[in-house]
Amino acid sequence: MDKARQLTLNSRIRTIAVPAMIGFLFNTLFNIVDSFYAGQISTDAIAGMTLAFPVFFLLMSLASGIGNGLNALAAIEIGANAQKNALSLFKNALYIALGIGLVVPFIAPSVADFIFDVQNAETAPKTFALQYTTVVMGGFIFFMINFTLNGFLYAQGNTKPFRNFLIVASIINIGLNPLLIHGVWVIPALNTAGIGLATVLVQMGGSVYLFSKVRRSSWFLHTMFKHLTFNKADVLSLAKQGIPATMNNATIALGVFVINFYVQFYGGSQTLAAYGIAIRIEQLALVPTLGINVAVITLVGQYFGAGERTQILKVWKRSTLIGLMIMTAGIMFIFPFSSFLIALFDDTEAVVSAGTRYLRIEALAFLSYVILNITVSMLQGIKKPMFALYIGIYRQLIPIGLFYLLGTVLSMGIDGVWWGIVIINWTAVIIAVSYGWLSFKRTLPVSEMTTVK
Repeated sequence: MDKARQLTLNSRIRTIAVPAMIGFLFNTLFNIVDSFYAGQISTDAIAGMTLAFPVFFLLMSLASGIGNGLNALAAIEIGANAQKNALSLFKNALYIALGIGLVVPFIAPSVADFIFDVQNAETAPKTFALQYTTVVMGGFIFFMINFTLNGFLYAQGNTKPFRNFLIVASIINIGLNPLLIHGVWVIPALNTAGIGLATVLVQMGGSVYLFSKVRRSSWFLHTMFKHLTFNKADVLSLAKQGIPATMNNATIALGVFVINFYVQFYGGSQTLAAYGIAIRIEQLALVPTLGINVAVITLVGQYFGAGERTQILKVWKRSTLIGLMIMTAGIMFIFPFSSFLIALFDDTEAVVSAGTRYLRIEALAFLSYVILNITVSMLQGIKKPMFALYIGIYRQLIPIGLFYLLGTVLSMGIDGVWWGIVIINWTAVIIAVSYGWLSFKRTLPVSEMTTVK
């Protein structure tokens, strides 16, 4: 590719990724604010929010799976200039979202209670966790709708509406949390249930805003949309594309569940609270690369639909390089300031010590997340969604034995958990990059692949 075309590709990545990055930044800040206010309640409340995280993430995996599936498939149709097909996928994705959103509140609470018990949760943290998850589950339909609406906007390369929503949502959340947690006037003190309620309320507002943006988007045509009906083929396509992504995210929730179990086993509730805080900081460092993931799925899908295979490889390589550069800067900031960042949420000495230890070891895995997530996004864009599930199973099930080996057999204790995370993610990178490279061998000569920059 000559310099002009390379700048064009860089510009496309930047145009899609930057608004998405900002949106993810505020989404992460939203979660950080939740953790901060939970810390104002007690250390047990933070531990409870940490217990609730895999349940919340499991729910989000359902929503993001549909959104990611729609993003990839609709982007392919947009790349092929097939508006009716793209709209049909969108409408049937909405049917799926509404169906799941209505069912979850009836079955999820019992699942959450079971997960907390299996994690051997202490009574106080479990109480806070149940307060939060019960409310969030009740409003889950709005999460489903928002991820679906956003999936259609992302497929068009339009990441600004979701960014705007998340910015406003984060600001509103700062004000709603203390009001609902501590109570004011006729509003009773709701503790962590208030954190959940604030989240649901802003998601409700987001549904209205994002729907208005979809109706005004260039690829939405109301006269065509209203005449489209339920399409079994579209539902199956969305399921085939979305279920592996959902299951991959679900395995992440399983992985957090496994980590929570071993963290409590080796370190107790204070270390669990420290881990919950550290995860929020880690998510903040990963925000820029999440925006790049969106750009990769969208651009790869569009190039795949247009039959431009060489451009797909260029997107993969260029995005990975950009992501590694950004994450290196994040590591250089987090490593020296780990103790200070943990203390912002909870200055208990044991919590700060445990959180700092985690972040300084986990920093070694940060670059692996970049390579792995971008590679998985690329594969989703070329209709190879099952790999995300396979690598997810590897990353989340192997630790069950590895943590025990390192922590107990080799007497590393809690450090065995932290180092186990690093080992798992770097071995997953080797597997993912090898599979991604082999996938392209079928469409591009090896000599051409090595010259793509």
